[in-house]
Amino acid sequence: MKKLKLATVLVLTLVLVLLVVQNTTSVQAHFLGFSTEMSLVVLLFLTGALGFVSGLVLGFLLKSRGGQSTKEQQKN
Repeated sequence: MKKLKLATVLVLTLVLVLLVVQNTTSVQAHFLGFSTEMSLVVLLFLTGALGFVSGLVLGFLLKSRGGQSTKEQQKN
């Protein structure tokens, strides 16, 4: 099992390194009237992180809302 974890980490690290090396060009990003120039890999990381955090928050909110409605149903 440890070999599988190590192999997975090595493959994901290699993929990350390839992503960084291949996407070093500078791009212009426009969002809600704001404009900035940054490395493509930074933009990819920021959008991925924003999506990850949004998914966690939404999942937490939906889970907590579902838990409250279940408790309310049990009281009735």
